[in-house]
Amino acid sequence: MFDSVTLNALTSALDGLALRQRTIAQNIANVNTPNYHAKVVSFENALAQSVQAGDGTALATTTTSEAPTRQDGNNVSLDSETLNNIETVLRYQFATRAVNMDFSATQAALKTA
Repeated sequence: MFDSVTLNALTSALDGLALRQRTIAQNIANVNTPNYHAKVVSFENALAQSVQAGDGTALATTTTSEAPTRQDGNNVSLDSETLNNIETVLRYQFATRAVNMDFSATQAALKTA
């Protein structure tokens, strides 16, 4: 069964990945908007530090991409956003399964008690 640090970390990861999915969708929706700058969500380093400190909670941060812009001032790369979305979905599915395993183990323990 997961300890509280692990469950906190998984919850923080799910929150960060969900924010990243929403941000990617926003970036893709604005791929043709002049002067739009893509947003980037970060939380992995903060989460790793929090786990090392024994807490497991971390907040995601959103920053503006520094990537070069096209002539219209937009810097959204549809290819990069698509790949980032695929990776994010896979990570979200993995974290969801890990949380589900913890709840299933807890449920099984309660049934036998």
